[in-house]
Amino acid sequence: MDDRNVIDSPKEHACPEPNELIHVDCASHTYPDGSIGIHDLCFRVREHEIIAICGANGSGKSTLLEHLNGLLLPSNGSISVLGKRVDARTKKGLWREVGIVFQRSDDQLFAPTVLDDVMFGPLNMGMSRDDARKNAMESLMAVGAEGLVSKIPSYLSGGQKRLVSIAGILAMKPKIIAMDEPTSDLDPAHAELIENIICELKNKYGISIVIATHDLDLASRIADRVCIVKDGSIIAEGSPSEVFYDAKLLAGVGLREPNIVHIYQEFCRRWGRELIGRPVTTEELMGYLLGA
Repeated sequence: MDDRNVIDSPKEHACPEPNELIHVDCASHTYPDGSIGIHDLCFRVREHEIIAICGANGSGKSTLLEHLNGLLLPSNGSISVLGKRVDARTKKGLWREVGIVFQRSDDQLFAPTVLDDVMFGPLNMGMSRDDARKNAMESLMAVGAEGLVSKIPSYLSGGQKRLVSIAGILAMKPKIIAMDEPTSDLDPAHAELIENIICELKNKYGISIVIATHDLDLASRIADRVCIVKDGSIIAEGSPSEVFYDAKLLAGVGLREPNIVHIYQEFCRRWGRELIGRPVTTEELMGYLLGA
């Protein structure tokens, strides 16, 4: 694999781009026990894109997400959201612009009913109860969970809880939504549903999505850009076809190539064919195989 096809993560993002929503410049975070969450990390979120932050467990993916809306502040470096630098003062209203869907939905759901839970954010933004209810119902309908309005969140299935968590964030109409392992521990049907919702959030609502995941199959299907994280830093970034065909890079961070990449490479190896392309989706793979 030619390493030049992967865009090395720069050590410094000198200035934001015109369409940039989030700008992370050489940020580091050390936890009270001395462990390092992120280190000298540079990252950006642009308008209307899905970014997959990929890395092994403990690589810093979740820590980065928690910096995007001020849940954590960097020990060094800086983070700007919509042109404003995030600090102890400005972080207070950041949840209006950047919503986070946690890996454990139980950490996010707490109200007596689903409707109450999804209304909570809009009410705290100062909406009237009628407007908050309208926003909540629209968001529940957007994720296909309108039938759950009167249910008690703790009695829902894992997949249903994830849908309600997303609806609760969507109801506040953020410009960016970050999701931590959005399809982990879900059955195939709910995982596919969440995947489709992520794409719709971008394509229909114009929301930029950041997902932290070690599921490279998911990332290869939906991401516009992939960032590889190791030891708290982004060490490479590029399109799925650029990143996921770099076997040395993936092995170095403890990840395996997506199934589509593996199948195509194995097909070419067994039949003595040259890799003439880099398919990362089923449609792209079929195109190459049928043309072989």
